[in-house]
Amino acid sequence: PEPSPVPSQQKAKPLAEKPRPPRPSQPSPSLPKKLSDQELLDSALEFCQTASDYWEHGDLDNALDALDQAYSLILKVDGNGKPEIDQQKDDLRFTISKRIIEVYTSRFTVASGNGKEIPLVMNKYVKQAIRLFQTGERKFFLNAYRRSGRYRPAIVKALREAGLPEELSWLPLIESGFKIRALSKARALGLWQFIASTGYKYGLKRDRWIDERMDPDKSTKAAIAYLKELHRIFGDWTTALAAYNCGEGTVLRCIRTQHVNYMDNFWDLYEKLPMETAFYVPKFLAVLHILANPETYGFALPDPDTPVETETVTIDKQVHLKTIARHLNISYELLRELNPELRLNSTPNRPYALRIPKGKGAVLLAKLKDIPVWRPPVPAYIVHRVRRGETLSTIAKRYRSSVRAIVAFNGLRSARFIRAGWKLKIPLRGTKVSRRPAPTPKKISLTTPSSTGSEFVQYTVRRGDSLWKIARRFGTTTKAIRRFNQLSSPQLRIGQILYIPKTATIPIPFKTKPYKVLEGDSPFMIAQKHQMSLSEFLKLNHLTPRSTIFPGQIVLVKSD
Repeated sequence: PEPSPVPSQQKAKPLAEKPRPPRPSQPSPSLPKKLSDQELLDSALEFCQTASDYWEHGDLDNALDALDQAYSLILKVDGNGKPEIDQQKDDLRFTISKRIIEVYTSRFTVASGNGKEIPLVMNKYVKQAIRLFQTGERKFFLNAYRRSGRYRPAIVKALREAGLPEELSWLPLIESGFKIRALSKARALGLWQFIASTGYKYGLKRDRWIDERMDPDKSTKAAIAYLKELHRIFGDWTTALAAYNCGEGTVLRCIRTQHVNYMDNFWDLYEKLPMETAFYVPKFLAVLHILANPETYGFALPDPDTPVETETVTIDKQVHLKTIARHLNISYELLRELNPELRLNSTPNRPYALRIPKGKGAVLLAKLKDIPVWRPPVPAYIVHRVRRGETLSTIAKRYRSSVRAIVAFNGLRSARFIRAGWKLKIPLRGTKVSRRPAPTPKKISLTTPSSTGSEFVQYTVRRGDSLWKIARRFGTTTKAIRRFNQLSSPQLRIGQILYIPKTATIPIPFKTKPYKVLEGDSPFMIAQKHQMSLSEFLKLNHLTPRSTIFPGQIVLVKSD
């Protein structure tokens, strides 16, 4: 049964310590004698919003007063047989009744955090989440709790400074298990599981060298900003946490399906949210319950890991972490753990504040000038997924390449036909394919690494293979493979055994000479410089399109 609150004409007192939003007009003689039903409902809605604000700041008495004011207003709504008005009245009355119960309940069950509160609800969904941690995810819970010691002290400090509930410091346990490099299927990354676009919105940088989603301090700062924004939008922490998991857009769409404009409680939306998001909040509340009374729920919590004390040294050149670790006589894994945002495990090509164990700064500064600059490997190509409406011309222009180079690099039969969803390998910017026709080739014998003296090589088909790819790999033709294996169709299946002729003809129409790779060189650039095709260069040097070359490496090229 729903409670029947007694309307109160006493005006709710504003909070002295915090600025309050403008209060709605009170049902007093100063109001017009007759308000429309919609105006009464709108005014009641404002009182509900004010009540939520008081509740958020811990002023439960004023929250109840504001709800009483709202209830007295909806009692004045007649409706006059209008279904929309009657529906709004019923929904708002139901919401007010629930809020009154929740406010009274929160006097006894709250997780307090600097004036803002997360109601510690216990219901069948939270109990289900607790059972999950007690059984199937028990090991995950204990390991995540142990890892939390490395990062949680700094997170708690940041939450206190921001005035947010300290209990939010346990959110990474649900998000990532306190794994700094955790990567989800949705490409969310780091302790707080930011996708790239949301991370960028809240100031997390990402380029070839760094991804600040994996920086525990910077990602915590971004998470706090995001959580503040979500709480401002939704008004209560449980709904804000649901939005953190699935995005505010998804939650707002669920809210719009309700007939009441004001909706500030997660459990009103629970059954309308995606299953993963809906269960996300009960899991978080289950964590709070377990940590508050671990013995009650059958947990013996391990000792949390101790944070490593660090200092920073600014480095203005590219240095690999392995080299730094060797000079500091510390483990490479420790240095990677302290600087997880470094994508290439090297300091970038600009000043960078490197974290190192405390007391090692002077040692590093003394040896820094003797540590050589590290050069990252040069990729042979960039992978591009074709989108609807794209042509080779637009793709080539985007990457500053050429249609001819893309056609040659991917072995396309025509420059006019590509399909959405295809993955094309785009050579480095500015490279071209030689227009010179190749002379008549000579024939040489190609022996594969897996040959054993027989007339063929046995090959097992893998995911993504095609006859064309296999023929190119072994220097033969699709026709030869089909004939040798008596294939009636070019279609292959994973695990299928193919027999590849051991010898094939490969065009090598020139004499060769050694060439020392220079900084900035790529396979395409070297091939073009020596009037070779990329295929000739790769085969001559036993490379694949995915191979990398390094400055100082000796390769073979066409002799002048």
